[in-house]
Amino acid sequence: MPVSLPPALELSLDLLCCPTCRTPHLHPDRGALRCPGGHTFDIARHGYAGLLTGSRATSGDDAAMVQARDRFLSTGAYTPIRQVGARLAAGVMAEQATVVDVGCGTGYYLAGVLDQLPGARGLGLDTSVRALRSAARAHDRAAAVAWDVFRPFPLADGVADVVLNVFAPRNPAEFHRVLRPTGRLIVVRPTGRHLAELRGRVSAMVTVDPAKEQRLHRALDPYFEAAVTEQVEYPATLARPDALDLVAMTPSARHVSRADLKDDGLLPDQVTVSVLATAYRPR
Repeated sequence: MPVSLPPALELSLDLLCCPTCRTPHLHPDRGALRCPGGHTFDIARHGYAGLLTGSRATSGDDAAMVQARDRFLSTGAYTPIRQVGARLAAGVMAEQATVVDVGCGTGYYLAGVLDQLPGARGLGLDTSVRALRSAARAHDRAAAVAWDVFRPFPLADGVADVVLNVFAPRNPAEFHRVLRPTGRLIVVRPTGRHLAELRGRVSAMVTVDPAKEQRLHRALDPYFEAAVTEQVEYPATLARPDALDLVAMTPSARHVSRADLKDDGLLPDQVTVSVLATAYRPR
């Protein structure tokens, strides 16, 4: 039985173009999306569109990582991060707007933006099928599409008012291409103090590169200039299950097992949350 077209995906069809031939105007056809050239892409029963073609991306959160992220984010520990992204987005666009979240994960941050903008629509891109199942349900105005951030996006030129990028890989040239000239790119990334207490005790945790800000500037500078930057830093109290989930939801989960964390004294009961959030103007 064909999958019905989710309302949020229908709302976003005008943004999409065929990833194979770059033709715009994908249209629904018997539980799939089809371009005028005849290329067809499945709509998963979980509600996201599978536009990723050719060789599959090898990265992306697996089921355990997504479940850990859902549990951890439900505690509210990262609510201030969600709020700063929404605040920067709401400050630069009207309610009737389009938000594209690149590396959207479970859709948590995109949903936060849409909650602040009742007339806006959202589209999340991610490689993780498990995460996309959550992203497709994260908000009634958010659609989700399987895609690899390092490939040209299956989006038409100049369709986004905001490109959101939170703790995710970046593709500056594509960010610039899909943004309107008056749009904004919002990038949220960790500082060196982010989760320092946890990284100090769990040796296999991935560290924050001290040159991260310089690398970000070099990558974005040909395409964007910074308009405003906000720092968000606060202590977060963690119960042991939350600390376990915080490790399990990050890329460090590939290097650390729960058996490695069986020592109750290894996990801190409080961590520093520290991020920078910048809104960039296209050049």
